[in-house]
Amino acid sequence: MCGINGIINYSSKLSSDYRIGLMHKMNEAISHRGPDSAGTWSDELITLGHTRLSIIDLSADANQPFIDHFGRYIIVYNGEIYNFKELRFELSRVPQGSARHPFVFRTNSDTEVILAAYLSYGSDCLNLFNGMFSFAIWDTQLKELFVARDRFGIKPFYYRFESGELVFSSEIRAILGSGLSTKQISKSAVFNYLKYQTVHAPSTIIEDINILMPGQFLKWNNGNIAITEWWNPVRNSGKINEGLDYSYIKQKIKNLFFSSVERRMISDVPVGAFLSGGIDSSAIVAAMAQQTIGAIDTFHVTFDNKSFSEAEYAGIIAKMYSTKHHEIKVSSKDILKDLPFIVDQMDFPGGDGINTYIVSREAKKQGVSVVLSGIGGDELFCGYKMFSRMNSLERNTWVNLLPRFSRVLGGEIYNGIKADAQSRKIKQLLSLPVLNFHYAYPITREVISSANARSILKGYSPELDPIYRILRMTERKENSFRLSDYSIAEIKTYLLNVLLRDADQMSMQHALEIRLPFLDVELVEYVLGLNDKYKMVNQPKKLLIDALGDLLPETIVNRPKMGFTFPWESWLKNDLREFCEEKLQYLRDVEIINFNQIVKLWTQFKKGDKTVGWSQIWHLVVLANWINKNGVR
Repeated sequence: MCGINGIINYSSKLSSDYRIGLMHKMNEAISHRGPDSAGTWSDELITLGHTRLSIIDLSADANQPFIDHFGRYIIVYNGEIYNFKELRFELSRVPQGSARHPFVFRTNSDTEVILAAYLSYGSDCLNLFNGMFSFAIWDTQLKELFVARDRFGIKPFYYRFESGELVFSSEIRAILGSGLSTKQISKSAVFNYLKYQTVHAPSTIIEDINILMPGQFLKWNNGNIAITEWWNPVRNSGKINEGLDYSYIKQKIKNLFFSSVERRMISDVPVGAFLSGGIDSSAIVAAMAQQTIGAIDTFHVTFDNKSFSEAEYAGIIAKMYSTKHHEIKVSSKDILKDLPFIVDQMDFPGGDGINTYIVSREAKKQGVSVVLSGIGGDELFCGYKMFSRMNSLERNTWVNLLPRFSRVLGGEIYNGIKADAQSRKIKQLLSLPVLNFHYAYPITREVISSANARSILKGYSPELDPIYRILRMTERKENSFRLSDYSIAEIKTYLLNVLLRDADQMSMQHALEIRLPFLDVELVEYVLGLNDKYKMVNQPKKLLIDALGDLLPETIVNRPKMGFTFPWESWLKNDLREFCEEKLQYLRDVEIINFNQIVKLWTQFKKGDKTVGWSQIWHLVVLANWINKNGVR
């Protein structure tokens, strides 16, 4: 796991020496991602930079930028290819009848395998990789850059392209720090952030910086770029309708999941696991224990308030599988002390990820550089309440037979009685032209309503909501695969733009690599291809639970879903009150922000108005701090 940077100087405005100076600056900005080594490479057109966290082949021979035998191709790469050993074997031999030459490897790294695969197959090599990655390969002969990002967007790739010039990085702060961005804030992105507490790819919060989408590759040549989609979950997941016995499907899921976990345990440094005590993390620890000798290091953060603690459930799994369990006890005092510093470390503004920062820090302290995490399990195996709610909504089509005015009136009455955030959403749902997944899903992911977001942002009304755009591109609209449609929506929105982004930025602050067994391409394509009848949402994650059988005890399967959280409402009104008010003041001078509306929301929240949740306030605080820290306009 590493950090990558690059500058293409098409117009020759910048000398090679100047670009190298900028590259050192960019490498320094992301040095936390790769503390083991840093390097640069440059010619008359391009300068590449890399910071390395050594996981596979710890020798200096595998340092980057990495150059092929003949000096034609140079690669910078961030990620892991889990099947690199199989690919290495295939690339080092010549199939009968093939014109391809065998590749002679000089390292044991997966970096060299990526380069060899690209030299052998071009962009088609991407279909061979099982892993998480973003990489860039420069062809010194054709003067062409090839860039690719993994299927789910686990590893980031930010870039700015203008007038033939291209600058890219694993983190947005490196591009901002290079001085090659206008640092102009995007009005549409801020609206997106206000409404959904994130900015949906390919946009970022900066006007002239984008992020390459998952499953895409980019080519730069002669001052032009072309972006191509090489994988998406709709096109690449088949459809399994009838004729399969449920017992066969369960065994297939178990085999795929165990294979995924086994792949992600390959490492030349110690590997551990985050263990919350929930179904997903428990399943991963169970699979790890079945495939290794010796105790697994497991990490659990427990809070001093027992109503927020999951320590009991994590302890059950740790004892059942004899792990070397690290229970990290965190007090409110400790978190409150660290919180200002953690917020300052964010590469991209967001309200989640504080817990990931804390558990990553503690895992690194224990000498672990790689951990497995259960991220993706809820999205793939229908773990959120959204799945059953949307399923019920689309089955109860009789609601749409009611006159819209009567639905609107009912929503107004209900909201008038309850007057909280949930009743506001119900009011919105009942006001929709049609109650179906396409219209209802975006509302389930809102933090602030469109009306409130417009009141905060001066004179702005979005042309098209980004989630509606994503749904248009992903829905298969087949009744027997609606649960997979819901999964794809979660994968393309919340998972990509909140969970994966926060996991990457918070773990890599400590040079800790997080691997995600639930986002294995073979497992994902199979589960998304399953007919709804095999998933049965009467119990969340039933298919996964049934597939693993007695590997998960009843106390874990039937426990209430909690999730590690903090008493944010109390903190914001008391311990963090002064901190919040100080940070919110930064928004006073942001030209596009209606600061009076910020003051109004903050006042309502302090007075206990149930329509203003803590998350609305906290995300504004984080945004204000990020704008100020990065000096954006």
